[in-house]
Amino acid sequence: MPRSMTGFARIEHQAPWGTIACEIRSVNHRYLEPTLRLPENLRALEGDFRTLLKERISRGKVEASVFIKLESAGQHDLALNTELAEKIQSLASEVASKLSTAAPINPIDVLKWPGVLQSAEVDKAELESHALDTFQRTLDTLVTNREREGEELKKFIKQRLDDVAEHVARVRIRLPEILEAHQLKLREKLDAMKVDVDEDRLAQELVFIAQKADVAEELDRLEAHISEVKLTLKQQKPIGRRLDFLMQELNREANTLSSKSMASDTTQSAVDLKVLIEQMREQVQNIE
Repeated sequence: MPRSMTGFARIEHQAPWGTIACEIRSVNHRYLEPTLRLPENLRALEGDFRTLLKERISRGKVEASVFIKLESAGQHDLALNTELAEKIQSLASEVASKLSTAAPINPIDVLKWPGVLQSAEVDKAELESHALDTFQRTLDTLVTNREREGEELKKFIKQRLDDVAEHVARVRIRLPEILEAHQLKLREKLDAMKVDVDEDRLAQELVFIAQKADVAEELDRLEAHISEVKLTLKQQKPIGRRLDFLMQELNREANTLSSKSMASDTTQSAVDLKVLIEQMREQVQNIE
């Protein structure tokens, strides 16, 4: 099954302490090139994230980002930093003892001091577990999206292959007529010139021309490549590089067919073949 190298997925996980969100996007690339953007408290998981990516994706430029948003803590989640509060009170009392008009210390002002009130910390193991699970589900969604787009690419390529096969069949049917018409045209020119012709030499020349213009071998190879592309599209592994090679082979045979062409309709078929092959090649560049 072909997979596209282009895809996007986003998954969010809600927890009492906040939200973990993961985004993964990918585009076509010759090799696998992962880029990870993680918050500092998840840096320890970077190796695990990379391993998960390599297990599911073989090609593409992949950018994965993980975000953590902690919810504002409620009153029951608040804790007093007693040591800091006592130190602030001690310092405030020391200052007050040196001032004759010092106002009494307001406890609310102490609570407003940064760090005096603390929210309960999120358990690190729990956070990492949720992060790994969210990343895995996002990766699963990305792969599913790439497979879905790959199916569309498969349909596109198969349609073009059918068109290529139709042109090949048309040229094969016309080939004997084209050779016969070319030989007849050559004889008519010689007759019009009213010159004596060595029939043996003429026969040799006609055979040489027929051999030079014979594209049956190119047509056979085109049909073989068409069959191979269809078989490749059925494989359950990355097939992008093989398809790219087959597109090059198809294009080579189409070029040879064009160079040997002896009739305008054959030339047109060769041009149409190259257009169809180029359309497939452009789409193949996006297949994993």
